Amino acid sequence: MERWNLADEKCYTMPSVLHAVALDTNRRAYARKTVKMTTPDNQENSRFSDVRRAARLSVAPMMDWTDRHCRYLHRLLSHQALLYTEMVTSPALVRGGALHLLDHSPEEHPVALQLGGSDPQELGAAAKIGAQAGYDEINLNCGCPSDRVQSGAFGAILMQSPDLVADCVAAMRAEVAVEVTVKCRIGVDEQEPRDILPVFLEKIQAVGCQRVTIHARKAWLKGLSPKENRDIPPLDYALVHEMKTAFPDLHISINGGIATLDAARAQLDQGLDGVMVGRAAYHQPSDILSEADAVIFGSGVPRNPFEVVEQMLPYIERELSKGARLHQISRHMLGLFAGRPGARAWRRMLSEGANRPSAGPDLVQQALAQVTRQAIAV
Repeated sequence: MERWNLADEKCYTMPSVLHAVALDTNRRAYARKTVKMTTPDNQENSRFSDVRRAARLSVAPMMDWTDRHCRYLHRLLSHQALLYTEMVTSPALVRGGALHLLDHSPEEHPVALQLGGSDPQELGAAAKIGAQAGYDEINLNCGCPSDRVQSGAFGAILMQSPDLVADCVAAMRAEVAVEVTVKCRIGVDEQEPRDILPVFLEKIQAVGCQRVTIHARKAWLKGLSPKENRDIPPLDYALVHEMKTAFPDLHISINGGIATLDAARAQLDQGLDGVMVGRAAYHQPSDILSEADAVIFGSGVPRNPFEVVEQMLPYIERELSKGARLHQISRHMLGLFAGRPGARAWRRMLSEGANRPSAGPDLVQQALAQVTRQAIAV
């Protein structure tokens, strides 16, 4: 079994583990749990079908972070934002049969699966598996600059091969009824973004891609780590807005450096179709997501993070009964009270106690008691 040991190379969309298990056996097991796929014909009858509207605000796919426990928490904070999985490689699904990577709760919808790969046929097969698992969108990663991702010839390196990306998108669309989208950078290395990005978008739009998320930075494939690639290359929001003008029929979301709801709303007010938020949504989920429904979508009321914690308790109990450990869930909750009185005690109690074999919902309640309730304004 091959593992991707990326250590400090945390990237928004890095490869998942490849599991060497029998593909035929897994497919038979998977077939027994397949759910009905949302298609354009049945969308109106689905409570989680309006993915395009949900894409006004989305949470970026982040490896080691946006797992199913994280997404369940985020859905409690926002009923309408679009959520993304960690990236799953197409070989993991098609060759490795790692179908457990597709596990998710019904409550997570609308939720998109991000795939990594560069073989059109294999991506088509992986997209089909993902759609059959019930995902509302299949996204192709053309943005991660990790060396390990480059060695697999996918991620940001695909910005150099727009024709191949178009072939991949076409193959994926041929296999699924749900929307196939792309997440990309504005360019890589010595490429001139204003020259190559329009060509890239034109190629994928020509094969039917109607929605794209653009990280408004170049990626340097050599010389910068994934962490540095999130911060050092300058942001070029203006170029993304130029692309919206040049491609008015293309649904364009912007990503990169957006850390507040006010900043997200400003991008929408300037004419973009959507905003994708990454680290801020993870580290300060209440600040970004608890008011998102009201501020971004114009409906709903702000979520009280105390109530969200209480709503997490039955989920925690259920997952622990299946063999999960508390820290696998509570680690995503550490930032819920960021910047508020008692937040440090909340984080410390969960960080120090959640790894204990006996840790459960009682520990979460004890940690919650450390936070000053009057400090929460909703």
